[in-house]
Amino acid sequence: MRKLAIGAAVSGALALTGLAAPAALADSPDLTFGAVTVNNGKPIVVGTRAAVTVPVTYSFTRPADLVIDYKNNFLGIVLYRGKSLIEPDNALDSSSKKPACTTTATTDTTVAESCSTKLTVDPREYLFEGADATTWKASAFYVESAADLDDSDGHISLHTGFDAWGPLGTAKLQRLAKATVNATPEPVVKGGTLTVKGGLTRADWNTGKYAGYKGQKATLQFKAKGATAYTDVKTVTSGTAGALKTTVKASKDGSYRYRFAGTTTTAAVTSAADYVDVK
Repeated sequence: MRKLAIGAAVSGALALTGLAAPAALADSPDLTFGAVTVNNGKPIVVGTRAAVTVPVTYSFTRPADLVIDYKNNFLGIVLYRGKSLIEPDNALDSSSKKPACTTTATTDTTVAESCSTKLTVDPREYLFEGADATTWKASAFYVESAADLDDSDGHISLHTGFDAWGPLGTAKLQRLAKATVNATPEPVVKGGTLTVKGGLTRADWNTGKYAGYKGQKATLQFKAKGATAYTDVKTVTSGTAGALKTTVKASKDGSYRYRFAGTTTTAAVTSAADYVDVK
C-alpha cells in the first residue's frame, strides 16, 4: 500500500461500479480481530534515510472453511492516520510476505490464530511532512481475487474484494533526533571556565534532512573520571538552528554530554561524551 491506500481501494471499487457504498457487503468474510501491537508498544523512531523495520503481532478468528493462502487471498495489517478509516491522510502496510501464525483455538466452525509479521517504514517513500509524527491507528485488511483469463470461450473475468477493520490499536511515530557536544578549551586549568557548545537537530521529512530543533530544553551532564554515572549540571534551551551553549567552572577531569528528554513528536537523544582534562 501507498499513501491513501485504503481510501483509494474503496473509492476505486465504487468508481468502477458507479454505485453508492452499501451499508454492508453480504460476501464480506466473517473475521474478528484482537488487539494489534506494533513495535512491542514502543514508539517507532525514524530518521531521514534509513528504513526502520518493527515487529507486529495480532490475533484473529476466521470461519473454519475460510483458508487464507496468501495467493488467492491475503490478510495484513496497515497503520493509518487521519480522519477515519475511509479517509486516511497516510498509510503504512505490513510485509507482503506470509505472516507466521499459530492456531490457538478451534471449534466446529471457527479457527483462532495468533500471528506475527513485520512493518517497514521507509521515510523516503512514506513520510513527507511533520504531521506524520503522531499516533497512528492500526487496521486489518483482507483482499481476495478470482480470475478467469481463458478467452477461448469469448469471456474473461476478474473479481477483487477488499475489507478493512479498525481501529484495532495504535502506534506512535517519532522523528529521530541528534545531539552533539564540544567543551573548550582542552585541556583547561582547574577553576577555569569551560564553554560547552552543542546542537540539537531532528529529522525533517519535508526536506529529507536534519533541521535545528529550537526552543527545547537539554540537560548538560557531567561524569567525573572514575565515576560510574552522570549527574545533571544545568538545563540549556536550544537557540537558532538548535544551538546549545553554556559555561561551567572546571574542577576535575571528566566527560560532558547533552541529554534531550524528547517530546511527543521527537525521540529522546543523548550526545556522545566529550572528555576534558583539567590541569
